[in-house]
Amino acid sequence: MGRRNVIQAVYTAATNGYAVGFVKGRIYRGPLKRICVPGLNCYSCPGALGACPIGALQAVIGSRQYQFSLFIAGFFMMVGAVCGRFVCGYLCPFGLVQDLLHKIPLRRKVRHFPADRALRHVKYGVLGVFVILLPMTLTTFGIGKPWFCQYICPSGTLFAGIPLAITNEAIRAGLGGMFAWKTFVLIALAYLAVIIYRPFCKYLCPLGAVYAVFNKAAFVRMECDEEACSRCGACAKACGMGCKPFSDPNDMECVRCGDCVRACGRGALKVRTAWTARSRSEEDNNATP
Repeated sequence: MGRRNVIQAVYTAATNGYAVGFVKGRIYRGPLKRICVPGLNCYSCPGALGACPIGALQAVIGSRQYQFSLFIAGFFMMVGAVCGRFVCGYLCPFGLVQDLLHKIPLRRKVRHFPADRALRHVKYGVLGVFVILLPMTLTTFGIGKPWFCQYICPSGTLFAGIPLAITNEAIRAGLGGMFAWKTFVLIALAYLAVIIYRPFCKYLCPLGAVYAVFNKAAFVRMECDEEACSRCGACAKACGMGCKPFSDPNDMECVRCGDCVRACGRGALKVRTAWTARSRSEEDNNATP
């Protein structure tokens, strides 16, 4: 594994480090569960020490007492403004799973296909419909269901549903059609991840949709030195997310993985902060006669 994969693995282990939960098939319910972590992190995962922001948002929207949470909204704004989709590239456990699956050698990997760009918009629909609209409007006795978690989220199936089914006999005995559907979704996305780079991040993840909105203005950002750039396209060829860093270094689809930086033979691309980028711009202006 590369350095980024190591960081992803360490983060995943740290945020899902309740080993007793995996052994005994029970969920950690301590005080840390009140705190959201930046990436997908299913509340029902036996090892999860923090809460998933998407799950928390649905829980608030679907409850009787609240329709909106300033805490969750503030969390999204804070993390998005600082990191953007850096979270997707470095801090999401299911991002790591997709990265490792894509390393499986196959003769044919699919990089581009006609519907790719149109499908990128589906994640915004998932966010609006399954995370917000359905939990808010389709309620039973005033309580909504976590539609995204229940019907779509493959991360929850992998890190929560399957481990609990293996270790908890009561849960295993109650498995039915919903678990079969979620397992099918997980297997389908796992297969696609082998041949397509991060299909869940590209097309379905509502958390990626939230952070994508902040990508162009995030504190952690990509920078392209136009004077050093030869526009050879090497960065675009290296980008698994289909971005063109030489023309739009802070594309909403960029997960800050750094593959374009390593591919650039002229050192034109760098991961910077808004502060260093602004300081460099001021230096250039001062140096101009």
